Amino acid sequence: MDELIDILDEQGNYTGKTAMKSKAHQLGLFHPTTHVWCYSQRGMVLLQQRGAHKSTYPLKWDVSVAGHLGAGESPELGALREVQEEIGVAIEMLGLEKIGVFQIEKKHSKRMWDREFTHTFLYRMDSDIMLVPQVSEVEALEWVSLKDFEGMVSIGDERFVPNSTERYRKVITEIESRL
Repeated sequence: MDELIDILDEQGNYTGKTAMKSKAHQLGLFHPTTHVWCYSQRGMVLLQQRGAHKSTYPLKWDVSVAGHLGAGESPELGALREVQEEIGVAIEMLGLEKIGVFQIEKKHSKRMWDREFTHTFLYRMDSDIMLVPQVSEVEALEWVSLKDFEGMVSIGDERFVPNSTERYRKVITEIESRL
């Protein structure tokens, strides 16, 4: 879905400009996104399998929830909205724990260039909670042990979106520190 998003400079500062998401990707304009890693007190992490019709990394396993921030939308409100949309759970803002902002640059093709500053959050939830995947975005959801996830990351499991191992390790370390 195309939407109006804020444009950032190369340091991640808001420029006061906006563009449609498709145009930002076509021109390689920096923009803000959000990632939410859901985990349980029992040491489980929720993984999302991207939808079969996604333009990038279809059917690859990824962060629990991810999305673009709408123009003028704060990272926290964007995180709440994306969790509700993608996994069907209304979460509390007080439970969001920001663990960093990561700069991501990936040129997929001449017409698709991701240049993002990703506001990354953790959110603890019960792994028995009822999840409702967004049909147009999410193929499947699966809770895996943090230990198994760490093993998958360490071997560079090709079923995953090829994110930075450093970012995955940061997420794992942050979740471990909360258990």
